[in-house]
Amino acid sequence: MTVVKVKTTPFAGQKPGTSGLRKKVTEFKQAGYLENFVQSVFNVLDDCKGKVLVIGGDGRYYNREAIQIIVRMAAANGFGRLIVGQGGILSTPAASCVIRKHQADGGIILSASHNPGGPDEDFGIKFNGANGGPATESVTEAIYQGTRTIDHYLTLESPAIDLDRIGTTQIEGARVEVIDSVADYADLMETLFDFEKIRALVSNKRFHMCFDAMHAVTGPYALEILEKRLGVEPGSVIHAVPLEDFGGGHPDPNLVHAKELVAKMNGDAPLAFGAASDGDGDRNMVLGSGFYINPCDSLAVLAANATLVPGYKDGLQGVARSMPTSRAVDRVAARLDIPCFETPTGWKFFGNLMDAGKITLCGEESFGTGSDHVREKDGLWAVLFWLNIIAVLGKPARSIVREHWQEYGRDYFTRHDYENVDSAQAGSVIDTLKASLADLPGKTFAGFEVEAADDFSYVDPVDGSESKAQGVRLFFTNGSRVVIRLSGTGTSGATVRIYCDRFENDPGLLGSDTQRALSGLIDAIEEITKLRQITGRQRPDVIT
Repeated sequence: MTVVKVKTTPFAGQKPGTSGLRKKVTEFKQAGYLENFVQSVFNVLDDCKGKVLVIGGDGRYYNREAIQIIVRMAAANGFGRLIVGQGGILSTPAASCVIRKHQADGGIILSASHNPGGPDEDFGIKFNGANGGPATESVTEAIYQGTRTIDHYLTLESPAIDLDRIGTTQIEGARVEVIDSVADYADLMETLFDFEKIRALVSNKRFHMCFDAMHAVTGPYALEILEKRLGVEPGSVIHAVPLEDFGGGHPDPNLVHAKELVAKMNGDAPLAFGAASDGDGDRNMVLGSGFYINPCDSLAVLAANATLVPGYKDGLQGVARSMPTSRAVDRVAARLDIPCFETPTGWKFFGNLMDAGKITLCGEESFGTGSDHVREKDGLWAVLFWLNIIAVLGKPARSIVREHWQEYGRDYFTRHDYENVDSAQAGSVIDTLKASLADLPGKTFAGFEVEAADDFSYVDPVDGSESKAQGVRLFFTNGSRVVIRLSGTGTSGATVRIYCDRFENDPGLLGSDTQRALSGLIDAIEEITKLRQITGRQRPDVIT
């Protein structure tokens, strides 16, 4: 086989966001588009000769074709060993696990996470480093700069590899290993959790659960771990077969998109426990009987009960949360006398802290929770953590959360998403708000007086890098807080996210409805941002 040098020209807009480069499938299928980005990644790695690369994705439309392109390019660029998930599939946390276990030099993950899939929907690609985590901002920026000047890429004229057969194939100087997508990850989970106790829990005929894989990548992992290794009742994993279009659904584990699961948890005979994961397996939603567990509360409960789980029995080095996430875990950290870090949105910031040994658990309000076992958030891991805690405490999930509120107080939290907003209008909302920050303190809106306002900036305590303009924060004199930022995970328009949280420790008020408890704060932020007036949107598309 001969290495082919293909002339190319740059494509505009190949700047990765917080979770890689995400565009419509039609854009990725342009001749040279994917190739330009991949070659730019390899160029940043410099000499690829003999290096080890992990490749896999969430199984969405164009996943298999993209992997064949990447395999040929990797072999042409001199990689010595390519580790590919069977069927082209690797969940994002499993890819991190495989990178770390096999001491690879990095990995290419093909995913647009919780975004819809299909011929006219979304596709994504990102590079993870040798630690198994998302590339640092400096590496991401170098990749982007490379896409702006690229003039050729390398590939091979070679037959497609069989992605469905486990085994080894030689392409040029590269050994291509198609591995069991599930085994390494499932084995790691057995080292962290008390499977014997969880087996006893799920064998109880009064304990029924459901895991919604949303026709996404987590299906095979959930079947292997939950039904096969733990003995959960067959059929408890629903929508278990990964489909290129996620069965026409939206693989975002929230109360809006996981309708069947939510119905099972709130019906006449509600199940004891429910959970869902997203397109690439890194996010999670956890439910008790008739009870939604906010991701912010979930992180705090896991931290407070971590020593009940074998993998964390010796305690936590520290915890971290993304800036928009409520401050519930901060209160747990203070009680445990361990550090708590507030970072920008993006898992790479947690990875730095983990590599430096500063934190063990971390999480984001966007249904992401994880630990230092890998360098990605991990949906199924969070579900197993909850099952382990329930098994040890012998209490239902809703009781565990309510007892946590009684001990630590409750941080009421909600996120309102305004999706596919005209980019100019969304920018106007943020720019107008930023221009008024200095004038807001001391002013009152809907009965809430602003105490302080800023645009969050973060200095990484490990490498000293600074990340500016990470979201506007408004603090009120009664302890409430609002965060407003634009999301970087979509492929069209813009998503305006508004996060509201308020602390309450009056025992008589801990069970109030979240939206009712935060209604005054929501009115205040509308007065401040004039979002409805600027965008014409009268209500959010998604409330979590």
